Parts: sequence; structure tokens; C-alpha cells
Amino acid sequence: MCRTSRWVRVEGLSIDFLVYNVYGFTCYALFNTAFFFSKRIGDEYARRNDGHQNLVRFNDLFFSYHALILSLVTFAQSFYYKRGPTQNASLTARVFFFGTIGGLCLSLVFSSGYNTIYLLSFIKLGCSMIKYVPQAWLNYRRKSTVGWSIHNIILDLTGGILSFAQLIIDAARSGNVAEALGNPVKFGMGLASIGFDLVFLTQHYVLYTDRYDPQDLSGIEAQVRYQNTPTYGSTDDSSDNSTF
Repeated sequence: MCRTSRWVRVEGLSIDFLVYNVYGFTCYALFNTAFFFSKRIGDEYARRNDGHQNLVRFNDLFFSYHALILSLVTFAQSFYYKRGPTQNASLTARVFFFGTIGGLCLSLVFSSGYNTIYLLSFIKLGCSMIKYVPQAWLNYRRKSTVGWSIHNIILDLTGGILSFAQLIIDAARSGNVAEALGNPVKFGMGLASIGFDLVFLTQHYVLYTDRYDPQDLSGIEAQVRYQNTPTYGSTDDSSDNSTF
């Protein structure tokens, strides 16, 4: 977010990644809110899981809203700062969004509130499984990670490891390790984050190491070096800003 503000452009950042982030964390925040505050949802979970309590904690609630707010700010930046003419949400992202919204509406009409809340968690899990793919593909197409912050990935990897560890520790303390699977979204998010973050770290530090940030230079020199950097994009200008 700070890098985008300093760079004053969002080229190199996948719009699909932003869409999946906002949508996924909205679903995750609603899921955590319901499980943390609703006694009825908590009782239903216990009834379906042999009396065991759900493993949603306050830090889960805080994380989901913190991530949602930051995702909304970054998404808003994509409208304010410069981006490529073809840098828009892909058809895949739009189909996923409207398809799952339709599924939620059907669940509200024909199923219970508990099942609808759980559906929100699986939508978040789906977002986590696929949201990294457009950014990884965009980095591959451009043979560059310019315009995209590696610091977010390092923090994401750290959070994924700690989240996964907390889930296992809580389940072990409760005497039922199988409870870790009772929160599939948290379990799946941890695995997906760790896996894709390793891919991004490889892209940034091993595959595409030549990079220039125009803001680190000055005046005409910055513009010349930026425009002449061969690793910034492919030779096909029409594909530089492809999101998926």
C-alpha cells in the first residue's frame, strides 16, 4: 500500500489479486464475526462436532478486519493511481464473484444460517487458493516484480506459519487434534499462503532479480533507466498489463 502510494502507479499489481483479497476478507470477517459473537452459531457448531467449541479467537477477528481495511485501501488506490489500459479484473474473477454471490443467495433462501456462514468460509478458502495465481502469472509474463512489494509476501508467509501453528496448538490443547479441520478456512489459508509465498520469494530473489524503482533515482535519469529497463516487461506491450 505504501509502495503503491510512493510509486504513484499500480502497474505490476494484479487487479484480480485485489478483487479476491477484498471479497475473500469480507467473507472471512463475516464468518469470524458470526462464530465469535453468535451463541446460536457456537451452539450449532458444538452440536455438530461432539460438543467441541469452535477455534475462532479474537486475533482471528482482528486479523480479518485489519486485512479487509488494508485490502480496501489498496483496491481504492488501483482506481486513483495510473494503471494500464487493459489492467482490469479478468472474466474468471468476475464469474467467480457473481457465481458465489448467487450461491450465497440460494443458501440464504433454502438452507440454514449456519450453513450460509460456513459457505462464507469456503468462499474465502477459494479466494485464498486462486488469488495468488494472477499475480504469479503476471510476474512470469513480465519477467519482473517491479511495482509489487515483496515485504507483503514476507509478512504473509510469517502470518501463514504462525496461523497454522496456532491452529494446531489450540487443537492439541483441547485434546482433539482433529478440531484443526473444524476451521478449514484457517487451515487451508495457512497452507496456501506458505506455498504461494515460497513461489513469490523464488520469483523475486532468484528468477527476476534485475529491477529498478524510478522513485529511487532522480529527474531524467530515473525516467531513462525506467523506460530502458529490459526486464520491466515483455516485448509485447499489449501483454505487459495482463492480469490473468
